[in-house]
Amino acid sequence: MLNLTPRYTSTRVDELPAALQPFAAQSFTLARLYAGRGITAPDELETSLSGLLPAEALHGVTEAVRLLDVAIDERQRILIVGDFDCDGATSTALMMRALTKMGAVVDFLVPDRFKYGYGLTPEIVELGIETFQPDMIVTVDNGISSHEGVARAQADGITVIITDHHLTTKETPPAEAVVNPNQLGCDFASKALVGVGVAFYVLGRLAKLRREAGKSTVQVSQYLDLVALGTIADVGVLDKNNRILVHHGLSAIRQGRCCMGILALLEQAGRDPKQLHAQDFGFVLGPRINAAGRMDNMRIGIECLLTEDWSTAQRLAQELEQLNRTRRHVEGEMRAQADSIVQALANEDNSDESVSGDSDNNASNDDIITQALITQNVATQAVSTSKASNAGARSIILYQDDWHQGVIGIVAGRLKESHYLPSIVFAPADTEQTDEDSAIKGSARSIAGVHIRDAIEQVAERYPDLISHFGGHAMAAGLTLKRRNFEAFVTAFNEVMAQMDDEVFAEQKFTDGPLQASDFSLWFAEHLADASIWGHGFAPPIFDGVFEVLSFKILKDKHLKLSLRYPDVQYPIEAIFFNFDNEAWDYRAKQVHLLFQLDINEWNGKQSLQLMVKDLAVVEQG
Repeated sequence: MLNLTPRYTSTRVDELPAALQPFAAQSFTLARLYAGRGITAPDELETSLSGLLPAEALHGVTEAVRLLDVAIDERQRILIVGDFDCDGATSTALMMRALTKMGAVVDFLVPDRFKYGYGLTPEIVELGIETFQPDMIVTVDNGISSHEGVARAQADGITVIITDHHLTTKETPPAEAVVNPNQLGCDFASKALVGVGVAFYVLGRLAKLRREAGKSTVQVSQYLDLVALGTIADVGVLDKNNRILVHHGLSAIRQGRCCMGILALLEQAGRDPKQLHAQDFGFVLGPRINAAGRMDNMRIGIECLLTEDWSTAQRLAQELEQLNRTRRHVEGEMRAQADSIVQALANEDNSDESVSGDSDNNASNDDIITQALITQNVATQAVSTSKASNAGARSIILYQDDWHQGVIGIVAGRLKESHYLPSIVFAPADTEQTDEDSAIKGSARSIAGVHIRDAIEQVAERYPDLISHFGGHAMAAGLTLKRRNFEAFVTAFNEVMAQMDDEVFAEQKFTDGPLQASDFSLWFAEHLADASIWGHGFAPPIFDGVFEVLSFKILKDKHLKLSLRYPDVQYPIEAIFFNFDNEAWDYRAKQVHLLFQLDINEWNGKQSLQLMVKDLAVVEQG
């Protein structure tokens, strides 16, 4: 049997919170799902915009709105400085659309990640001055650590407003206004707003101020398609506030009330807007927007979200589609190299010798290992750790001179998923400069229980000369250091990991328990998909159960397709396990314990229920 952790342990209706028991009249399963996610009353599932937290609670928002109001009235030149990911792109597009409608003189600038790095750097400020001569700079999705950039702007008499959501334990920069729910001294009840959510709140408060004063304004809620896209793509925690924002943005897109760029991107992906789900923001739309910032320049993505011309939207969406294909190709090559490094090091007979060995001792390995000698210590330790006890290193940290910095975050995420270890992947800041004093940039992805940004900060505090810059969240972060400091960083990071409890590195697989026979239906699968906004922090429903195996097929040597029987269900249930190790399949399996999600399979215009298998154990052999 699978070793699973139940989200909610009660098995009777009367054990549910009293306020949720009426839900059981429709579906005990649904009521149990809500209880397992901490919902104890129906109003916590409210989706009305009136249920949003008030903007006034955001520290700094009143002053930011006052300054923007004056800037619009006085026709000051406003420059939006964004970030090069989907959250930054949607934040920038939202600011541009809303401020333009209010009558502002506004333009935008997005740093080229390959030239200027992240945030409001002095170099970006100078580029902005040279290109736009702004009177005011407004950052979106960045700026909370940009002390030098703020000082450079203010030296030229430029007013700076920072809107951001990234974590910081440092004093905020002395900008004229700073709006960030995660800044010190902010009591806003939700810390889960992403950059576009913060921008939405600022603009909504500004629109209200101008409406009450009889000035030109706009209904900012018409742009919730952008807010929903940025929130999911940036893996924002889906607390009640974010679920409301995403719910309305998703509804707008399904009804065609959204920017042309989103419709054009869905057309490229072959997706029907009317059938869109929240997860599609992260898996369909987000990667195509992000491809611009990863492979070229995010300006293409922002212009796609800004255009009012359908043919232009289609052209830009096609460019983004091509960039995304290029991204997938580069990512595939890097993932294969990273997997080969980790696997080859794991297969070495004596990992202790490898850890202490020099390049000559390892020269017999294949070319991939030779290229990645700088990563050997941690990779070896991490793999042995994941397979055996939690002794030694508890991370995977890799670097190669020819890796592409636009894709390192994705590769780190894949490594984290496959090995369940915090993973950091580095690439040169400039592929033309790979000497010891050259900068390398890392992207980190973490597991539950390891706050990756705070872990990096601990390294920076213990060894102040190791890390040049860093920032991020609990689950994702970025950092820059000199190539010569790589091995010292690896050692220091693992010192931090060594202080953590063993349980943190043991992956827990959660289940929402068994389904009732009546739940195995198309109706329930459709109802479940739309019952809430599912995602990070409000986990999509996942179930388990023991099934009789009627038949099976191995598809393309890597997918397992099953036909199953479940007690009291009068028809076979189809299931598929993608990327299953077919060598691990027991052809004599008579009963299996599955961890699965409900899905609807569409083929030749017909719909059928399908289980998406996430894990499997053979219970009985024939």
